[in-house]
Amino acid sequence: MNVIQEGLKSFTGKYDTFEVKEHPYHHRLYSIEVSNGVLRTFLEQNQDVNAQQLEYVPYMRLVLAERLQKIAGETFVETIRSILHDRTSGGFTIGMQNQTVSDQDYVKFSTALTHLVGGVNFDAMSSTYYARFNVKDTDSSDSYLRQAYRLFTLHTDGTFVDEPTDWLLMMKFAEENAVGGESRLLHLDDWEDLERFSNHPLATARIEYKAPSSKNVSQTVYNQTFYEQNGKPCICFIDQFAYPATLEQATYLKELSDSMENSAATIALPLPIGDIVMINNHFWLHGRAAFEKNPSLYRELLRQRGYFAKV
Repeated sequence: MNVIQEGLKSFTGKYDTFEVKEHPYHHRLYSIEVSNGVLRTFLEQNQDVNAQQLEYVPYMRLVLAERLQKIAGETFVETIRSILHDRTSGGFTIGMQNQTVSDQDYVKFSTALTHLVGGVNFDAMSSTYYARFNVKDTDSSDSYLRQAYRLFTLHTDGTFVDEPTDWLLMMKFAEENAVGGESRLLHLDDWEDLERFSNHPLATARIEYKAPSSKNVSQTVYNQTFYEQNGKPCICFIDQFAYPATLEQATYLKELSDSMENSAATIALPLPIGDIVMINNHFWLHGRAAFEKNPSLYRELLRQRGYFAKV
């Protein structure tokens, strides 16, 4: 048994209100299945809550989190927090298990989940604490986020904002006529070239990051590509918004991106409608495979990202 397997074994098990399994598509991820009774009770208790209320009344997000905590139990909260902090894993999937197809319910459950983990960053693209966006056949946006037929290269979130982005949540709301477009994930510790790039002389050079107009963020920030947490290398990178100052920096970032994209450890992860993937943003990179061409293609996702609770 290797170290990764030993780490994963530490969280797997059947609990009173949920079960944790090893994920079938990625050896570092967990699959968490909350009991249908918990989901139904949570949805019934929050029938009168809607997404607008959550946007306008911030404390209602914490009220939802407290309600989920009471229904699912303290062990559930401790488990999801521990998984996200665990370097050998740092990620899980969880879903609605066909208990609802309501986008309002999806917003409520994802909001309760994130507020059990910590605080949520303001998402300037949507002007609230979460973003909903779609991918269709045609698009005129200024980034790869909505461009269906391009590879959305591996990256971390929060590169162009001056605030901590410890975790990321993505939830699939809807999908029609979609072939391809899987989530692509890479855990830093599986990357064959981690040592080469994290020990490079330019690894700690401060790179300028600027967002395109669609992100509604006008500030410029400077971030190191690699930094340390708990004695382990972490990464801050996205190819689209980096403005290297020298030829050497540009070459370094291009070679780094190419290496990650071609890594055998970069895994495509299917995500059913109503399911969530949540990862530690410090040592997981994520992207999206290209879709196959279809004039009727449609996918809608929700994104939340934020910082860990100080507990």
